[in-house]
Amino acid sequence: MAEKNSYTVPGLTSEVGARVAAILQDRLNAYNDLHLTLKHIHWNVVGPNFISVHEMLDPQVEAVRGFADDVAERIATLGSSAKGTPGTIVSERSWDDYSIGRATAIEHLGALDLVYTGVIETTRKNIEEVGEIDPVTEDMLIGQSAQLELFHWFVRAHLENSGGQLSTANASSEVDAAQQAG
Repeated sequence: MAEKNSYTVPGLTSEVGARVAAILQDRLNAYNDLHLTLKHIHWNVVGPNFISVHEMLDPQVEAVRGFADDVAERIATLGSSAKGTPGTIVSERSWDDYSIGRATAIEHLGALDLVYTGVIETTRKNIEEVGEIDPVTEDMLIGQSAQLELFHWFVRAHLENSGGQLSTANASSEVDAAQQAG
């Protein structure tokens, strides 16, 4: 439950500002987790497509780190306190930790397909939720979602066959997706 702030941006009540900040805290947790997961994959990818995937991930890491910074600063602008500690990510997340260690590029990309799906789906839900009360935050999240969807396409292009089918289409976990992709 969102706490009432002593102030927020003009045009919003303190209660609404606190509610939007609480929604953004979930995005902050997701983006911090995602950029660490992307870096983990970057360090642990092996195999014939190593260098292309290794180099593809660094710009994604930097962009997602930027998203986290933008979200944290928006939380502060709304009069709340952004929580960016590892403990916050772990205690407040609704997803499991990334479970793939050293693996081939295609296996990591298979697992990453599911990671991006989860982050994008929840970001879109947050866009709907804030869209009715804070168009500035909605606009920020829309721009971030567009970038995430582009990065997801980069990943999925490696997993798609010439008929347009994804190798991970029926995967229910990261491990399952990695196996299906590999």
